[in-house]
Amino acid sequence: MKTITKLVMFLMMFITPVMANEIYVTQSGATLTFDVLQDGQNNTIGNSTTASTITGATSNFNIDQVGNTNVITFNINGANYTGTLSTTGDSNDIDFNCDSSGSNSSCATVTASIVWVGSSNDLDIDIGETADASGATVNITGASGSDSNTIATTIDGTSVVLTLSVDGDTNNYLIDIDGDGDSIGHTYIHTHTGSIADVDITQSGIYDNMITLTTSGDNHDIDIIQRD
Repeated sequence: MKTITKLVMFLMMFITPVMANEIYVTQSGATLTFDVLQDGQNNTIGNSTTASTITGATSNFNIDQVGNTNVITFNINGANYTGTLSTTGDSNDIDFNCDSSGSNSSCATVTASIVWVGSSNDLDIDIGETADASGATVNITGASGSDSNTIATTIDGTSVVLTLSVDGDTNNYLIDIDGDGDSIGHTYIHTHTGSIADVDITQSGIYDNMITLTTSGDNHDIDIIQRD
């Protein structure tokens, strides 16, 4: 018994628990530059009940998470946003919302890049749902081996350019682009390599809209709705 007890105590000395790092941001002001690197598992920047929030005219931030089961939940309320959200690992969640709030103007100009490497990730991107973004340029990239991911993107704006490129199997895409489309309309470029893909695209606007769809692989289910 003593030998077993000593062995258990010895093993516990070398067992390091996986701890989660948490960041919650509430920022109000005209100009913000914000860079974060989180390396590890179960890390969060905001969560489903308490999102990190930035309110102000101009925001520039970049977030990089490395590890599994990490969460990014961010609300941007202000005129201009530029930045990159990057995650490397599996079973991660990105929930990004850029919109108006109270007296703050909508996300008039949005330049966003969302990049991930890994599988079983959930991306939910919402821009301009309350008040249209006047210009939104969004790039979403899933590197080789990005399997079993769900990408839901809703953008309302007067001019939207959305580019999505994913290399992986068994992915779901829910794309909704709305708003007047200004004089140049909306543009959606979709490139997907891999098997078993479910693609739903809705694009609407009063001016010319364009969808460029390139797929390679087996067992794809693609539904496209375009309307004025």
